[in-house]
Parts: sequence; structure tokens; C-alpha cells
Amino acid sequence: MSSNPSHTLSFHDLKRHNNDRDCWIAVHSKIYDITNYLDSHPGGSSIILRYAGSDATAAYDEIHAPGIIEEALPPECYRGLLDQAEVVNLPPEQKEDMETIEKTTGQSTSTETYTKPELFKLISTQDFVDVARNTLTPKAWAFYSSAATDLVTHHWNSDVYRRIMLRPRVMRNVAKAETRRSILGCPSSAPFFISPAAMARLAHPDGELALARGCASEGLIQVISNNASYPLASVIQAGCTNQPFFFQLYVNAERAKTTQLLHKARELGVKAIFVTVDAHVPGKREADERIAAENVSSAISGAVASNDRKGGGMGRLMGQYIDKTLSWDDIPWIQQTSRLPVVVKGIQSAADAKRAVEYGVQGIVLSNHGGRSLDTAQPSMLTLLELHRICPEIFHRCEVYVDGGVTRGTDILKALSLGATAVGIGRPFLYSLCYGQEGVEHLSQILKDELETSMRLAGITDVGQAGPGLVNTRDVDYLVPGSEEHDWIRWRPKAKM
Repeated sequence: MSSNPSHTLSFHDLKRHNNDRDCWIAVHSKIYDITNYLDSHPGGSSIILRYAGSDATAAYDEIHAPGIIEEALPPECYRGLLDQAEVVNLPPEQKEDMETIEKTTGQSTSTETYTKPELFKLISTQDFVDVARNTLTPKAWAFYSSAATDLVTHHWNSDVYRRIMLRPRVMRNVAKAETRRSILGCPSSAPFFISPAAMARLAHPDGELALARGCASEGLIQVISNNASYPLASVIQAGCTNQPFFFQLYVNAERAKTTQLLHKARELGVKAIFVTVDAHVPGKREADERIAAENVSSAISGAVASNDRKGGGMGRLMGQYIDKTLSWDDIPWIQQTSRLPVVVKGIQSAADAKRAVEYGVQGIVLSNHGGRSLDTAQPSMLTLLELHRICPEIFHRCEVYVDGGVTRGTDILKALSLGATAVGIGRPFLYSLCYGQEGVEHLSQILKDELETSMRLAGITDVGQAGPGLVNTRDVDYLVPGSEEHDWIRWRPKAKM
């Protein structure tokens, strides 16, 4: 059969290839022979065979982002175009039972009683949270908003910012305020970036593409998630020429796949690799577990959400490919394989910050995974203060970023004052996708405006002027470990004979 891109096939031609030995499907009017792909499909062969010899577009769109099939299949699998006059779209399979969801979550699935406000009426990060709570599907909201067990760390992350006080200087000329900053040598219009967050397409059909376009418009940097809903190439192509992107890496237990991914990231022009090290085992996110998993998969990692006896936690089910043997000795391998600057994301102690620098990384992200991994882990800002107390030289040896709990311009200013090069912001930008690219741009402008206002009122005109003298941390200083003796390994009891 010809694989000429302009070759047109009838629906009758498609129907003849309808079994596990000869399986064709149509997706968005393109026909593919996927016989040899059945056994390697992450979701299993049975789901594909249900659509053998037919148009699988509707079922495909429920799970995958556009472009994944072209990314996954070699060109020789393409057979031609389905005659548009005969296209038959099957109804979506396994539609959610909305009554069950309402009983499980206590949240109505009806949007009739909620009118989404016009974008210009949103003036804070919290406004985006409120819109997302009322417009996302119950499962998407649970996946995005959930955190580990009792949500203690999740709340601490933001609460600690409120306990750090600013010490403004007055009578200064603050007519202008400069927020631009270089992050790993890449220009950014503000000292914050979009943290990697999985499956952005749950919030908007354009998902990570809208994030990329919003960053292009606003001059910001996006860290693309390893579990993004669009292929890496598609996200980068959605941006503008010379737009800097960083890539978050979960090391795959099948190391060859990670090698391929790192090579691809470099070829596509990614500027740095953020190795996530605080979620080799997903935390127990109970709100996410209580609702059955939606049919979604990652375009980059290939991870698929499903359900099992433990529940429907998308974070847990999609993280099963992550290598649990990852150790410090793997950092040189990642550096050599990628030949890109490496940042370790998930540092939660001074001891590990020092270790990261010893391995020659270009940056560290002080992060507890947004409170989604180990509950009652200390908030990231306390780790930042711990570095000042135990190893202040770190700030001269690599760039330091803080992630988790940032919702206000004052939060950004406080982190900068304590030595952070920039902060990462994740959930709020997912929520902003309820308005697509325009939402991303609007939230960016809100945060920039709050930061500029905070800087002027604090008496500084450039983010580089922020320093420890601008903050009062007395209310939390007693919570900061005093020496390296707090390294738990040193206190480990001797094994009994």
C-alpha cells in the first residue's frame, strides 16, 4: 500500500485492517499501520484494538495531545489520508460518570451556577485559584491542587513568607524599577520562571503550548515538565526564535530512554537540565487518589494514568517509570550525556546543597515538590536560611532558586533578598491556563507589577539591590538548623549485633 502523503483511502479500505495481525487506525484524517506498535503501547494493546480498522480520533483526543502519534511512530507507518466524505468519529469511550464524581468529591460537575469572570477582573494569584477550583474537572483540580497526606508542608511553604518581614528604606528616588535578571546566562524580564508542572492540557487544550507562547510574550523562561502533555519539540516550536527553555528531567529506570531524551533536548536547543531528585517515589496525595484517573498520558515520558487498588492518583501512577536508584554518582553521567548546565531540583538541606556544588552543578532549586512528596518536610525558605547559616559560600558557587508557595510580589522580593537568583512558580500558572495564553500573560503581568510595587515601597530600584538588610527573619530564625550536625546521617544509630 502506498505511503504517499497525498494518497487517499476510503473508510472501506481502513475497515479491512481490523485485527492484531493487521491493525490500522485513523487519527485526525490520517491513517496509520500500528500493527508492530501494539505490544509497546504504554496503555496496552487492548485499547487500540477496540478501534482497529476505524477512526480513533475521539478516543485518541481524550488521552493524547496532538502530535504525539507523529512523534511516536516512524514515517513508514503512515498510509495516507482518510476520505473526508467518509470520516466517522466514534463517540468518546469511557465517559466519566458525573454523578459518581459528585458523590466522591462533594463538588458539583455542573458549571451552570458559575460564570467565569472576565480576565481583566482577576487581580491576584488567588483569583486564578478560585476560577480553577470552579472550572476545572474534579480530577484535574485534585491533581493540580493536591499535596501529600495532611498538606502540612504545602501550607508551610506559603505561610513562612508571611512570617518574614520587610524593612523598607524611604526617601529614595524610585521612579523606575528594573526587574530583569539573567538566569543561567539566559535573559528574563523578571526573577521568576514557570516551574515544571505535569499535564497542563488538563486545564486548557493548548496546555504547555500556551505556557510557551505566554513566556515568549512576557520574556519569561519555562521549565518544560518531563510529564508534559505535548511533545518536547512541539512546546519549543510554540515559542519564538531564540526563546530560552529549560527541561525538567526524571531519570527513567530504562537509562537508554533518558539518554535519548537528553540528546533530543540538546538538539532542540534546551538551555539547561533541571534534574528532579525529591520525587523518586511519589507522595501520597489523597485528594488525587480518591477520584478515578482520567485517561491521559504524557507525550514526553510516555507515562499513562490508570487506576489500581490504591486509587487513581495520577502523580503516583504516572511516576512509575522513575529510577529509584538515582544517586549523586549519576550527576556526572547526566552532565556528560546532555552537555548542558545541570541544576538539581529538590534540595532540602545545607548538606545536600554542598554536595551538589561538589559535583559541579550550575544551580540548585530549594524545593519540596510543592509539598507533594514528603509531608512535614521543612518549607523551602527555611532551607534558604539554612544555607546562610551553614554554608553561605554556596551563593558564590552556583545559582540558587526557591520553589513552592510563591503567590505574591513580596514573596519574590523576600527570596531575592535572601540570596535567591530567581523563584519558580508552578500551580498558579496551571490555574492561569483556564484562560489560555492570555491567562498566562495576565498572571505574569500581575506578578511583575506586584514585584515592582514592592521594590519601590522597599526603597530599591533594581532586583540586584535586594539584600539581607531588607528583611527581618527573627520570627522564623529559631526554626533554622544551627550546624551540619543536623545531618541525619551523622545521628543514625549503630546497628545492633
